[in-house]
Amino acid sequence: MTTKEKRIVTEEEKIFAKNFNIMDLPDISTGLPPHLQLQRTRVLCKNDAPIHTASVIYSGAYTGMGVDNSVKLENFSENFKVDVIEISKDGMELTFDMIGIDAAIANAFRRILLAELPTMAFEKVFIANNTSIVQDEVLAQRMGLVPIAADPKLFEYLSENDQPNEKNTIVFKLHAKCAKGEGRKKVLTKELIWLPNGSELVKESGDSNSKPKTYTSFSRSQDSSFPELADNPITPSYPDILIAKLGPGQEIELEAHAVKGIGKTHAKWSPVATAWYRMLPEVILLGEVEDEDAERLVKACPQNVFDIEDMGNGRKRATVARPRECTLCRQCLRKNYGGEVNKVEEEKEWIENVSLRRVKNHFIFKIESTGSLPPDVLFTEAVKILEDKCERVIANLS
Repeated sequence: MTTKEKRIVTEEEKIFAKNFNIMDLPDISTGLPPHLQLQRTRVLCKNDAPIHTASVIYSGAYTGMGVDNSVKLENFSENFKVDVIEISKDGMELTFDMIGIDAAIANAFRRILLAELPTMAFEKVFIANNTSIVQDEVLAQRMGLVPIAADPKLFEYLSENDQPNEKNTIVFKLHAKCAKGEGRKKVLTKELIWLPNGSELVKESGDSNSKPKTYTSFSRSQDSSFPELADNPITPSYPDILIAKLGPGQEIELEAHAVKGIGKTHAKWSPVATAWYRMLPEVILLGEVEDEDAERLVKACPQNVFDIEDMGNGRKRATVARPRECTLCRQCLRKNYGGEVNKVEEEKEWIENVSLRRVKNHFIFKIESTGSLPPDVLFTEAVKILEDKCERVIANLS
């Protein structure tokens, strides 16, 4: 039987053990491994469902790997930016990229645009005469959805105890008639006439010495109260919106009163037809797709994301040309690129050659305005509202 000799630890070994740190070793890499970095920054779109969709918001999630995941104002200021991509010809549609932002904040902008930006919309419709086939209730509802090109900053909110006046109410009148013997007449929004002096419908007839009471109490004309309206009268956003159709002998006479409100109260006050966003698509070819496979891949994609590159000597390969156009239809992940194959041919899984991803902090945002305000103004106002919300939260916490 052998006995094991005891080894005496030297002073140098004690000092080394005391100061030893595994992170100081050169073969230990700091930072996230590639697969974790991919999960952190990308949504992977498989052929059945996307994975890694959740955002990691815990600040200490990667502390053990030397990565600080906390949100810092300095990092946000450096990484966040907005790039305008496209503005429509009429200026009412805006497409831009929001980079370096979390999905929760992007969704906050979307919700504010839909429900919390104030606009002017018809709240009350006084119908003096309506002999058309459109019922009064339906006619009033259609009037309420007509967008008005008026700056809501010029006007105040109308509460239940307030009287309609030049500071909180916009009045339009409509009088359309189809004469007998004529064809059907289209009543369009261009026939709505702005009344800067207020209502003309008599509510109560006073005596001979007093002025008849109307449905508003304007102390002065709106075009003189607001210098901005002197050269730019208030009109519907679009002149060719159909309100009703009149047959021979039919007539519509009404007065519509617009007030300030937000989309949270009713959709007619929403300043956008829609506001939506999607993550930036990222299409990666994991291997060379050449010759017949390249042609089949290009043909299979309905959005023309792929192109064919001529490599010379009769060879050609597929390349990713327009990744922003990808809609995740997943045609490029199906067997043989969605094409039919003969029994003799070998079935190929495209998923081995193509990877579909979404960038988690890069959003393609689109705002379609109803015409009450330009989309760039709407986005700026949404930023101000979100800033005000943050300030209120900070004030309540402090």
